[in-house]
Amino acid sequence: MKWEGVDEKLAKMVSEANLDHASERRRIREMFKDIQLSIDHCLFKAQYSAVKTEEFYRVNSRGLEIFSRRWFPGSLPMKALVCFCHGYGDTCTFFIEGIAKKLASSGYGVFAMDYPGFGLSEGLHGYIPSFDNLVDDVVEHYTKIKAENPEYRGLPSFLFGQSMGGAVALKVHFKQPNAWDGAVLVAPMCKMAEDVVPSWPVQQILICMAKILPKGKLVPQKDLAEMAFKDVKKREQTSYNVIAYKDKPRLRTALEMLRTTQELENQLQEVSLPLLILHGEADIVTDPSVSKALYEKANNKDKKLCLYKDAYHSLLEGEPDEMIFQILDDIISWLDEHCINAGASRSIPP
Repeated sequence: MKWEGVDEKLAKMVSEANLDHASERRRIREMFKDIQLSIDHCLFKAQYSAVKTEEFYRVNSRGLEIFSRRWFPGSLPMKALVCFCHGYGDTCTFFIEGIAKKLASSGYGVFAMDYPGFGLSEGLHGYIPSFDNLVDDVVEHYTKIKAENPEYRGLPSFLFGQSMGGAVALKVHFKQPNAWDGAVLVAPMCKMAEDVVPSWPVQQILICMAKILPKGKLVPQKDLAEMAFKDVKKREQTSYNVIAYKDKPRLRTALEMLRTTQELENQLQEVSLPLLILHGEADIVTDPSVSKALYEKANNKDKKLCLYKDAYHSLLEGEPDEMIFQILDDIISWLDEHCINAGASRSIPP
């Protein structure tokens, strides 16, 4: 792999690094973080001088050290909390950075964490032995953030899930049905598109193999960046996210994701919180028809579906600049409206 502006020695070190363990991912990130933030992508080029950022590690109840970040509006009063659930191919230290800064500059406190095995958090790289455990980790992390900071308790709080993170956000909602004031779901993984899912005979072989080699990187997969990013230059820039998991999916991980989407497809009518669902009509990674079904079946009148013509899966990272900022404006408008609604409902006596 060659990166513009990166000397051959550093490129060789990064390309040959074994990212299975968090210690190595953290070392590589330190070496590469300034290069990441200097790439010619609209999310990184935008300047938001008043935004403050913090990052830290915390050991959770399962003994795993979890990496997380916070972005705060530096000069504006905080309107609400936005708790981010990232996708399979993202981390707290890459594209989320630009999205979070845009939201924070509009008055939102944004919180993000790397799941176990992803980004800078502990765990075998790209390995999800249990999707439910991953969701429990997310619930624990964001519950503590809200509970340990008294100044947040009166603020509305929203889930923000992208792709696989959309599935995480919905399962967090099922575990905490009254804890959130709404959810923003960007191309949510409620069902994998047919082009991504292995054929039924291959699935049966993988299920059998997973019992013996759950951590094996053996699941056939097409180039997700090519399928997800419409803009060719932005697609190439995904290589700068050097600690993201890019190998073939591990057997157990793939099966857990497939099982989760099958469960969610049968639970759409149980979704009861205010929703903003955004999906590209040309998405061939997650199925936009299931986002339509979620909009129709969700047990809440306060819901909105935005479909973007000819847009691919990575709406906030891989589309033309003007489309990315249009979608971010759509999200912020919805959050602003629901902050007002949440504040009004809190002021009404029980």
